[in-house]
Amino acid sequence: MAERAKLAVVTGASLGIGLELAKQCIEHGYDLIIASDTEEIQEAAAVLRGLGGTVEAVQADLATRIGIDQLYTTVARQGRPVDVLMANAGRGLGEAFVDQDFADIQRVIDTNVFGTTYLLHRFLRDMRNRNEGKVLITGSIAGAMPGAFQAVYNATKAYVDSFAYALRNELKDTDITVTCLMPGPTDTDFFETADMLDTKVGTDKKDDPAMVAKKGFDAMMRGEGHEVTGFANKMQAMMANIMPDDALAEMHRKMAQPGTAKH
Repeated sequence: MAERAKLAVVTGASLGIGLELAKQCIEHGYDLIIASDTEEIQEAAAVLRGLGGTVEAVQADLATRIGIDQLYTTVARQGRPVDVLMANAGRGLGEAFVDQDFADIQRVIDTNVFGTTYLLHRFLRDMRNRNEGKVLITGSIAGAMPGAFQAVYNATKAYVDSFAYALRNELKDTDITVTCLMPGPTDTDFFETADMLDTKVGTDKKDDPAMVAKKGFDAMMRGEGHEVTGFANKMQAMMANIMPDDALAEMHRKMAQPGTAKH
């Protein structure tokens, strides 16, 4: 009897780090269910199938219970356990907090905090019942510092980073591993959708999403607790542990304040 192909679920997989994580899964022989709230998820599925993968795409609003339930139901219909869960869906938002539209603020919180939490609650119960599985949660080094001009985004990532470490500890006596991927600025559409193209961080050189995804995937496969990608980001994460919060907020301001872009 042939050994079954393992199944991976990747959220936020239409572009950027999520798409590259899905490519890593294909490269390592996983069947895929990918999800995003955009129509581009179908294009991503076509790309992944072109690499030889078996892929099912789900377009769902991953900031809502309905959307997460839609993804969960699609996975359940397969009648197969999820071997790898990559909770990658996220949303950014720049500019000063008081200048932001609150609907945009709520969207960031709902996607990064509520959506991530509910997704993990639904899928981790099944993994715990089987006592098997690997989880990769995309946090950020942004969660390690007060994010002046990205206040809500950084706060949500502080939640995600902390949540990932807590889950890892709760599950330490099981055969389930939880890894937190903590990238820095990465060359994706993040800064465009967050309206940050007129900032220093938006115009500075960024990490390759394929590199970030490979580092995260490899760390997950090794069962490590976290992976900070890139030397500069590792240094920044170290500084966040020793610098006062006021100094960190001022440092972030110089990167993220509108009008600081290099020309």
